Amino acid sequence: MVDRIIAACDGAAKGNPGPAGWAYVIADSSAAPQRWRAGALGHSTNNVGELTALEQLLEATDPAAPLEVRLDSTYTRDAVTKWLGNWKRNGWRTAGGKAVANQELIQHIDALLTGRDVTFVYVAAHQVDGDPLNAIADKAASDAARLQRDASGTAADLPVPDPVTPAGRTKASKPARAKTATGGDTTARTLAARYPGTCPCSRPYAKGDKITKVGSSWGHPECATAF
Repeated sequence: MVDRIIAACDGAAKGNPGPAGWAYVIADSSAAPQRWRAGALGHSTNNVGELTALEQLLEATDPAAPLEVRLDSTYTRDAVTKWLGNWKRNGWRTAGGKAVANQELIQHIDALLTGRDVTFVYVAAHQVDGDPLNAIADKAASDAARLQRDASGTAADLPVPDPVTPAGRTKASKPARAKTATGGDTTARTLAARYPGTCPCSRPYAKGDKITKVGSSWGHPECATAF
């Protein structure tokens, strides 16, 4: 029996339309993240980012394994679970007679879904104590859109979501001061680790430990100036 895969996918556009990106994170059957990937889309829309994230996730997972997809896009969820059948019967026209937007992407997703056991779970975005996988995918997609740079990794280097206020808005942590080797101060943003990982110094950190940017990765605040 093939184990169930749990995953999340998300898209982003800075301006909508604007610089856009997509991302997914794939976890095991206990929802522990295993690997992630993000990509830049140039100038596009949020909906294209959301659909591309799902397309890339379906291509990256075993078709024989049951798949749970967590996503915060009602458009993407409804496109593949509610509207798809009618669009196909209507020759890829909406009820109003207009051509279905993002038709090629949706047709490819339809083909990738054929014969697969896929469950879609809607999760609200930017919530205190929200879905951790969604938060990771959201951060990775946002970074890909902002930087226009592809990225990927494993559980050891997951994107760290920005903290969320009770009002549902992301908010950067207050910078912490760290001493440089020469005695000067440097400003480093610290966060509580959502998952355990390994610092570039090769020592591990636990879930909940304070971490900061260490080189191109994350690790112990005291290691920031060494890398």
